Amino acid sequence: MKINLQRLMTNNPYKSQQQKQADLKQEKSAKTDKVEISPAAKEMQAAKGIQPERLEKVNQIKHQVETGTYHVNPNDVAQKMTQFFK
Repeated sequence: MKINLQRLMTNNPYKSQQQKQADLKQEKSAKTDKVEISPAAKEMQAAKGIQPERLEKVNQIKHQVETGTYHVNPNDVAQKMTQFFK
């Protein structure tokens, strides 16, 4: 019985499995995450910071919260919530 050594080497299951694993690793490394920023988001980024009026209001609310004088009217909150969900 004659054994073809070349044929045995080309049909080596171990080598075949190694090649499959190497191919999978290469395929996984080729995939990357990608982030795209919408034009609207780009416009928002380009906008000039915080408006002074808004900053003043935020600072007033912060001060009220820190001093314990900030109070929320539950009726106003409920009304705005119902308007939002209509």
